[in-house]
Amino acid sequence: MLRCLVQDHPKPWEDMLTRAEFAFNSMTNRSTSKSPFNIVYTKAPNLALDVAILPKCKAPAAATFTENYSEMLSEVRQQIIKANQHYKETVDRRRRQRLFNVGDLVMVRLRKERFPPGTHSKLMRRKVGPIPIVAKINDNAYTVALPADLNMSPTFNVSDIWAYSSPVDAIVAISSSESSSSEAGED
Repeated sequence: MLRCLVQDHPKPWEDMLTRAEFAFNSMTNRSTSKSPFNIVYTKAPNLALDVAILPKCKAPAAATFTENYSEMLSEVRQQIIKANQHYKETVDRRRRQRLFNVGDLVMVRLRKERFPPGTHSKLMRRKVGPIPIVAKINDNAYTVALPADLNMSPTFNVSDIWAYSSPVDAIVAISSSESSSSEAGED
């Protein structure tokens, strides 16, 4: 905080120290939800505005200022809602929805947290599969037929499941593209 107050003039930091200390002691703490002044002295410190004697008359300028300020706050709230919606749309464009059916072959990621303490090692397999989906709980959770040697819950989140594609399909796709390129060269 002191660094922010002195900024480009670090030499007279002693002059800013009392302001920094007052600001820190009157700032609400995130953990306690109270300022250090409130905790030690059971009340907030007196500020200059608390001590000043204010006139009792009502000024029209103050009323318009209050209205303008409340309008500005509502505009800021609307801007924040609009910005959050834009962020959500941007993130959702990259998000892919994975839907599986009962009987689909999938690969399942085995996280360290799913194993009993002390039974997981770095060299254990990270995925198991292909295994079929036994039941669909909802679009986000599926039950799979795990091998008997894995003593864990067979229910997995969709983030830990990948669709299985057999290596035979990959070979066929490569061989078909090679044959089409060789035919094009013969013409």
